[in-house]
Amino acid sequence: MAKLIKIYPENPNEREILKVVEVLRDGGVIIYPSDTVYALGCDITNTKAMERIAKIKGIKLEKNTFSFVCNDLSHLSDYVKPIDTSTFKILKRALPGPYTFILPAINNLPKGFKKRKTVGIRVPDNNIVRELVKFLGSPIVSTSIYDEDEVIEYTTDPELIYEKWDDLVDIVIDGGYGDNVASTVIDLSDAEPVVLREGKGSLDVL
Repeated sequence: MAKLIKIYPENPNEREILKVVEVLRDGGVIIYPSDTVYALGCDITNTKAMERIAKIKGIKLEKNTFSFVCNDLSHLSDYVKPIDTSTFKILKRALPGPYTFILPAINNLPKGFKKRKTVGIRVPDNNIVRELVKFLGSPIVSTSIYDEDEVIEYTTDPELIYEKWDDLVDIVIDGGYGDNVASTVIDLSDAEPVVLREGKGSLDVL
């Protein structure tokens, strides 16, 4: 039975944030708001928690395309190979914001991401998830809860999300109504940026 925890995005309550962080540290799986759709998440360093998310999504962990949610760009080098100035300028312009950037991965990624040549990095414009990452001390897995083919009400209303996912996760964070448009995905792993999915973010950042 999951807990439903109300946290206000304008001014997240530190005590509530720390309750969620404790669950993440214990290998818990949460549903949290971002600046796009609500997402499933766990500590990326916890392989068992990642396996739970893979099972919920109906995929094998080694086939995952989960993204990393970071608090800011300061820890990029922990997961991403050195990037050039023009790539960094794009990231600075766009983030925090509703984008997933595909970047070349370092060789020693956390276990659940082994053999990945690239990683998707998110820095959402949402104080709740960025505070979670800050206090956790490592990125959180990001994979949206909505069905690719059909965006329906339970993907945006936290109480309906709670009803639907209650038996599958440990915490659902109620951060208000979510959006129903996914992030814009831009591949920056090669010489020229490639837009893989046009979502909420404007392409003017390129």
